[in-house]
Amino acid sequence: MSRTGGTPAVIGVAGWKNSGKTTLVTRLIAELTRRGLRVASVKHAHHGFQIDDAETDSARHRRAGATQVAIVSPRRWAVVNELGGAPEPSLEEMIARLEPCDVVIVEGYKAAPIPKIEVRRLAAARAVPLAATDPNVVAIAADHACDGTGRPVFTLDDAAGIADLIVRTQGLRLRD
Repeated sequence: MSRTGGTPAVIGVAGWKNSGKTTLVTRLIAELTRRGLRVASVKHAHHGFQIDDAETDSARHRRAGATQVAIVSPRRWAVVNELGGAPEPSLEEMIARLEPCDVVIVEGYKAAPIPKIEVRRLAAARAVPLAATDPNVVAIAADHACDGTGRPVFTLDDAAGIADLIVRTQGLRLRD
């Protein structure tokens, strides 16, 4: 599959803390990949995060002052960038830095002006529906019955159904 036009489809998965965003994102990535799509993801963190442990060589390089550290192995590679007080890159800038793909799944970025699936769970930190004030919410995935106010509503574990929606609404098609 691919998208007409060459640019990747971008779909967000947004919701309050503990709503099940990461679980849904991993299921969607697996389902879309199973269908032959090349999938990339962008995850927003509201806090500092550590991808290299305190005593790894790469962490030591970073602490010594390197603004960019590349870690390369036979199985994967990563580049860690230190912002050093510079502003956080925008979602658009991060998507532009990704390798070519068919679809980018964005976790978080509740306020981003991208089509998104709202995730709702009764155990979430907040219960205020995002769809009430965000016209970019195209569907809702929930662990309870809810009114989609004209939007499709899926159960949280219906990755196949949500993937069907993404393929249909984001212009993804089979490759020739």
